Amino acid sequence: MWACVAFVLLWIRSAGCAEKANMSKRIEYTAADFYERLLSGKMMFLYFEQQISPTISLFLVELEKSAEALQDYGVLVGKVSCQKEPVQTYCTEAKQQHAAFLFRGGREFTSFSLDTVFDVNSIVAEVLFAILGDEVKYVHTDADLLAMEKAAKGKKDIVLSYVRSLGTEEHRALMETAYVYGSKYQFILITGGPVLKQLRVNESPQLSRVWFLHCRVHSSSLTPVTSERCPLTQMRKALSTLNLHTFLQLLEAPLVSEVYVDPSSVPPPQSPYQLTPQVFLFSHPATEHLDLDTATTLAWRLRGLAMLLLVHRQSPAVKTPEKYNAAYRLPEMSSEVKYLTLHSLDDVLELFTKQEKGEQEEEDHVDEEEDSRLGELDDEVAAAVHKNRGHFQDMDSVTQLTSDNFHAEVAQSGLTVALFYLKWDAVSMDFLSSFIEVAERLEDSQVDDVHMCVVDCGEWTDLCAAQPGSAVPFRPIAAFPSVLLIRPQQSAQHYRGMLTGEALHRFIMMSRMASPVLLSTEEEVTSFLQEAPHPDLANNRPDRILGLIRTASQPGLPVFTEAAKSLRGEVLTGLLTDGLVEKWAAEYAADPPAVLLFPSWRKPTARPSVLPVDSSSKELLAHIYSALLPPVPELTVENLPSLLSLGKALLLLFVGEEEDEIGQRHNQALVDEMAVVVEQGGVRMERYLACWIHLGRTPAGMSVLGSYLGSMPPLPALVVTHLPTGDEVYQYPANTPVLASSVLHWLQRVEDGMEPPAGVLGGDSWPPASEFYDFLKIMDTQEAEPSPTDEEEVEAEEVNVEEHLVTKKRPDDHLDMNTKFHSEL
Repeated sequence: MWACVAFVLLWIRSAGCAEKANMSKRIEYTAADFYERLLSGKMMFLYFEQQISPTISLFLVELEKSAEALQDYGVLVGKVSCQKEPVQTYCTEAKQQHAAFLFRGGREFTSFSLDTVFDVNSIVAEVLFAILGDEVKYVHTDADLLAMEKAAKGKKDIVLSYVRSLGTEEHRALMETAYVYGSKYQFILITGGPVLKQLRVNESPQLSRVWFLHCRVHSSSLTPVTSERCPLTQMRKALSTLNLHTFLQLLEAPLVSEVYVDPSSVPPPQSPYQLTPQVFLFSHPATEHLDLDTATTLAWRLRGLAMLLLVHRQSPAVKTPEKYNAAYRLPEMSSEVKYLTLHSLDDVLELFTKQEKGEQEEEDHVDEEEDSRLGELDDEVAAAVHKNRGHFQDMDSVTQLTSDNFHAEVAQSGLTVALFYLKWDAVSMDFLSSFIEVAERLEDSQVDDVHMCVVDCGEWTDLCAAQPGSAVPFRPIAAFPSVLLIRPQQSAQHYRGMLTGEALHRFIMMSRMASPVLLSTEEEVTSFLQEAPHPDLANNRPDRILGLIRTASQPGLPVFTEAAKSLRGEVLTGLLTDGLVEKWAAEYAADPPAVLLFPSWRKPTARPSVLPVDSSSKELLAHIYSALLPPVPELTVENLPSLLSLGKALLLLFVGEEEDEIGQRHNQALVDEMAVVVEQGGVRMERYLACWIHLGRTPAGMSVLGSYLGSMPPLPALVVTHLPTGDEVYQYPANTPVLASSVLHWLQRVEDGMEPPAGVLGGDSWPPASEFYDFLKIMDTQEAEPSPTDEEEVEAEEVNVEEHLVTKKRPDDHLDMNTKFHSEL
């Protein structure tokens, strides 16, 4: 007998081993298999195995588990043994053994660090996340969410999900649901921060959550209504594939179902609503319409929690006594109906929210122990992790500068673009990937005169904190990330534009041109004014200026040349030689030394503006920046720093998003009237910068306007702010037509102190995210000092840290781009 038992156990074990071996064999591809499937265009998630370690072995087990799950989504999962059949592109570098690759459409689609695909849930979640690039969006701020809500209005409903961290079971559940419903709903993912605050959720909730935003339905049918936000319904159950599927199905069910039989005769809900409670309200013939309105109101408040049915009492089949006006049936007691006499709708809500609260507290208690072991993800970090999820930074296209190789590397090129970053700073890591993309783009465009470099200031603190007077051409780096443009024998130029790849690429391409460009023929002048400096900039029309200076000895030449250096990368500058100066000066009635300005917003055939060359480059720069602006510029996130740097008070018009052509004409008329204000005001308006914000294109303007006045006023709204006399904000009388004469009269009253302020600017500033410590210098200093007593040691450490903080100073030769820079504008 025992021999038989032993035989059976051995057979089971051998069968199990055979199954595992078959599974391993099933996901193992040869090089020929890989190229065959790659050419077929199939989606593949592959790992190229170079050598085995305990970590890799654990990953391969999870990879096998994910093969069956991803097969349902058309993704082949496998591994290729590099030792047996090396694949040239993926088996040659050691760093590739720490990554898995997703192929789509016959090419590599993206790569994932093994740190982010550590088990079957994270593998499925991250792969689907990569595939569903358009169906699942990530938002960081409430302004981003509001913009997406406005875009979805009348078109699509939104499924908004908060996931505690990426790669979890909840993340997988969301991605699997998005794969099925992605064409029907817009899925949005958040991991905390400002959006949770707007949703009135605890900053560090213990559970993942889901909200359904009703953006497709007409807002007039909802109670309460808001003009800006889509009404939302929260999913009360834990985030899982089944619960989310049931929740979405429930929201597709009729809001109110009308029945003509007794509640006890109504059958329990069928799949997929079998776990949903039923609530019954009774209707009388005399109050039928009022009862339906009441039922609809309650149904919206119970949306996603229970199904509401309206029972018509005029039907003979309804036998419920008149003393009851409501009833309910719970899913666990499908045949039992309980009858109630309610005095308000809140009684029904309390009945179900109490039950929900008890279940929620029980789930929170279970998750508390787990969450105590997990670190909290800051939303800013989560945003950077999301963008860089699943792949490591490929540094092949950039040079990593150190204290040892800095001078040798910089000397190799006429233009070195260096990014100074910190690995633990989320914004730095987010921009690092954009910086690398720019480097690759330059390489693809065969731009070989720009040297793209990066400096890890957490590792090379002595280089980043180098003091003035040392061999490096820049001051200590005090804010991260920072980008410097370094040229031989010149001071470094700070890049002060947007931290996006497109903005940096445009700045670098324009910086390659000489500033100023010497123009000696009419053909050269025509080419300078009309042609793009590079094919990659064909769609961008930059501002251009021409210097009219008769001789090299004329006093204006050094001033213009210095200003041109400061404008490099932002504005194209040219300098006419002696033969052309008189001709152009006569044509445009200019008295050299002078500057001709060709702003990008004007028509190419328009006459240029003429400016005299001032006594200093700083004054000339200020006049150039002002003259390049349109009469009433549109204020955006991109141009905000440059507009504030002018140091003028803002006469700021807020306009809403247009719904039709009539709205567009109305907004344009308001902007045109602001131009009339500037024209009629003359010299008096020089102290103001008249500008406007389109709240549809710049949604952040809504929170700015609300912070100015304490609440959202009716639109359009006109305010004056950033006055030199103080931080007061004044509002033009609401519902008063915006007419030039009225606005000028109102401004005069503001200046005379006859208008009360409507608000005050916040005093918050935006300092660097983290202080910079020269760790190496601190360590060297401490090692050199004799060992003190415990008490003295503590005191010495405190002194040393304060001593070696890098002072935050800006170069004196640049315009201050942060003049009076408040947290709100």
